[in-house]
Amino acid sequence: MIVYYNGTYMEESEVCFSPNDRGLLFADGVYEVIHSYRGSLFRPEEHLARLSRSLDALRIRFTEIDSIGRVCRELVARNDLASGEALLYLQITRGAYPRSHAFPPESVRPTVYVSPEEFQPRTAEAERGVGAVLASDTRWARCDVKSLSLLANVLALQEAKERGAWEALFVRDGLVIEGTRSNVAGVAGGRFVTPPESNYMLSGVTRLVVLELCRDLSIPAEERQISEAELFRFDELMLMGTGSEIIPITSVNERKIGSGAVGQLTRRLQRELRAATGAS
Repeated sequence: MIVYYNGTYMEESEVCFSPNDRGLLFADGVYEVIHSYRGSLFRPEEHLARLSRSLDALRIRFTEIDSIGRVCRELVARNDLASGEALLYLQITRGAYPRSHAFPPESVRPTVYVSPEEFQPRTAEAERGVGAVLASDTRWARCDVKSLSLLANVLALQEAKERGAWEALFVRDGLVIEGTRSNVAGVAGGRFVTPPESNYMLSGVTRLVVLELCRDLSIPAEERQISEAELFRFDELMLMGTGSEIIPITSVNERKIGSGAVGQLTRRLQRELRAATGAS
């Protein structure tokens, strides 16, 4: 696979990160993931705007944000991924410098890495639905920043897998926030409900698109807090993300959501989202 590393296109095996890179030492960096459908990046402006906000929040000086979209398109072409689907992983750290908690001198340039991979739609999960578990939200208070620091997410997802579930939903102060790698939404009486944006949640681009679809299709939708107890009163529950699109949740902590089957509104939004991406 051809990747992009600090201004150069090269084979993935040739990339050599410095052991002093602050992304390795401190998780001092940010990332983004963009979905490519048949050679076309989906909502790149929104993804790059979020990347820019994350960089600003961590005070990482990177002035070449406008070039990243071109890099992604070039990688899709160079790796012959334009005929199907692909995910582009973007990572920018504060750069390499001998270990010190304080920022390095401004002369230290950020480390930029972009890697593509072929993507296979999660057809089975999207069709039959998945199970989820609840997990206490032990993350830091700036989850709106797409930081490399994902250890709490890793541990929560591992616990979910060990319990036979596909995703873990973070709960903070009795409120459901999001999944470890996705946003969450419920359906009650035909109304789409998703938690509001806050510093404790990473607002996803797919979430934004689904809210737009609800508006365009005249589906009642609201952004409001969802309590842990309310989860089990929803008729339908779903996950939304760049790598998952829309995945139905049919059970939480082994308790059925609604009838335990995938609901009609979830099915409709799945179809509408695939159409919006140009995938079908």
